[in-house]
Amino acid sequence: MVAIKAAGADAFVARPDPNVFCFLVYGPDSGLVAERAAHLAKSAVDDPNDAFSLVRIDGDDLASDPERLLDEAHTVALFGGRRAIWIRAGSRPIQAAVEKLLAGPAPDARIVVEAGNLGKGAPLRTMCEKSPKAAALPCFADNEAGISKLIDKELGEAGLKIDPNARQALLALLGADRMATRQEIDKLALYAHGEERVTLAHVDAAVADVSAVALDDAVDAAFAGNTDGLERGLAALDASGIPASAALLAALRHAIQLHKVRASGQEIERAWPHLHFRRKGLVEMALSRFSTARMDAAVQRLAQAVLEGRRSGALGETIARRALASIALEAKRR
Repeated sequence: MVAIKAAGADAFVARPDPNVFCFLVYGPDSGLVAERAAHLAKSAVDDPNDAFSLVRIDGDDLASDPERLLDEAHTVALFGGRRAIWIRAGSRPIQAAVEKLLAGPAPDARIVVEAGNLGKGAPLRTMCEKSPKAAALPCFADNEAGISKLIDKELGEAGLKIDPNARQALLALLGADRMATRQEIDKLALYAHGEERVTLAHVDAAVADVSAVALDDAVDAAFAGNTDGLERGLAALDASGIPASAALLAALRHAIQLHKVRASGQEIERAWPHLHFRRKGLVEMALSRFSTARMDAAVQRLAQAVLEGRRSGALGETIARRALASIALEAKRR
């Protein structure tokens, strides 16, 4: 069986090749790996709660006893029915056990191996990619289209639709891990229960990281020359237990990113692909208020303040606030 392409993995999981009995599920998105492995294992048996029908094996235990996989795979169900063996690979190699299984006749059981991020030359991955009896399914972080599709599916099952601006906000907050993404969407659906549509207010209340939003607000206010907004942002951070020095570091990263956007000559969407859509206007304002030379100076000023703050101990918070205020005043005078 050739290696399954990432784009076709969901379709393959939904309708596995009947000639394949061994499935290796691997990749950097541990949540997606766990989700697909669970589906392949549980869908192969009549009762997933029956420990005899669905046998779970720890990979490190299997490495110590490779013959166990052959024994389990060819065991006949006492009362009939389908069986599956679900292996969670650990730190020890299990390719010897899998190799023996693939070299022999096909068992009645489905074998599912849940692994981590295997490199292209990893022996277990190479073996499953080359064997006509096995399939290797990669699991990478969802792209925007994949996340959007999942949003529609999960919210649709809850009888909800989502407003366009709420979708954009939600997309900016999701995607690192399939399991975490699904949990956040489920939490949002529960929060909006009884409504017809999910709004931006629902997303902000149920999913958005309030402290991260406050941090962005403080930084954006500084580079927009909004001194009152900066004070409000710092007050919100203080209420959340986040020091002004964290905002100073965020401002330094923001200034460096602004500099890169200007130097690239590209549109903001291309030069800063993960920028939240609500911040675009403020970024445009910052770019209009800081020339390249003034941006260079701002980066140097913020970097120096970060260094001084680390050296000054208790005075670090005062230094951070003064540095942020100086950026806001600089932006204010255009």
